[in-house]
Amino acid sequence: MRKCILALAAAVSLAGAAQAQTYPQRPINMVVPFAAGGPTDIVARMVAENMSKTLGQQIVVENVAGAGGTTGITRASQAKPDGYTIMMGHMGTHGAAPALYANLKYDPTKDFEPVGMAAGTPILIVTKKNFPAKDLKEMIAYLKANPDKVNQAHAGIGAVSHMTCILFNSQIGVKPTAVPYSGTGPALNDLVSGQVDYMCDQIVNLVSQIKAGSIKAMAIAMPERSPALPDVPTTKEAGMPEYEVTAWNAIFAPKDTPKEIVTALSAALDKALDDAPTKARLLELGAVLPTKAERGGDWLGGFVKKEVARWTPVLKDASK
Repeated sequence: MRKCILALAAAVSLAGAAQAQTYPQRPINMVVPFAAGGPTDIVARMVAENMSKTLGQQIVVENVAGAGGTTGITRASQAKPDGYTIMMGHMGTHGAAPALYANLKYDPTKDFEPVGMAAGTPILIVTKKNFPAKDLKEMIAYLKANPDKVNQAHAGIGAVSHMTCILFNSQIGVKPTAVPYSGTGPALNDLVSGQVDYMCDQIVNLVSQIKAGSIKAMAIAMPERSPALPDVPTTKEAGMPEYEVTAWNAIFAPKDTPKEIVTALSAALDKALDDAPTKARLLELGAVLPTKAERGGDWLGGFVKKEVARWTPVLKDASK
């Protein structure tokens, strides 16, 4: 009996290895857990286009939105671990979700095979154009002096704009009226029209409105200024060095996807990030690309654990 079991295990192992060597033989489905046109979707489509060329099979992007991105990630995590379903997770789905959703059906640190980091999108603190403050210091002073008069927009529970403003508000010690929207578009529209006072969000969503003067940028939460918005000071320059945060997007595969397949996907992503046209398009949007040391599944796996540990106390404290 023992010999039969060992023989069966060996056969399964050999079949898996053979499958990995011929991978991929058909199109790959990449689940993006947000609506089309958002930052995660844009990053996913840019890297998927180039990865498809390397892998020799098309990567088809499928948008599965809902519950702060956890609907799509839950579904993708339960797919067959054969390399034909992968997903583009982000700071919310793999960092904040455990603190935000009591009945989350996956563990970001255990239920995935990390493929690699795709791109980061810096966070900006922005206000309506006639907000009574000319810089971040004046903005913070106004928020502290008028806690009952200001409101802050966000794109829904678990959205980057929700999480990053919770962190900002907690660091300056204010609890404004939070106004949730069904997405970044509606929230930004009301900021432009002056219906809400401020929000925190990814640079990809805000560059055109800032350049047009439709909203004001107080600071960017990075150690250095962004080439996409060189006139916007960093939070350190603006007097708040402790607020430094970048949203991130990374590719994951379901748990137990063969190592050889994960390696092939990781190599294709690495090549995409080194591709000059792809790199230029991402940088034009204000994205930050991972360094060579920050690529690959091993680094990403450790990073996710740190993100869960970082966001859990902040978000749980804010819900009290």
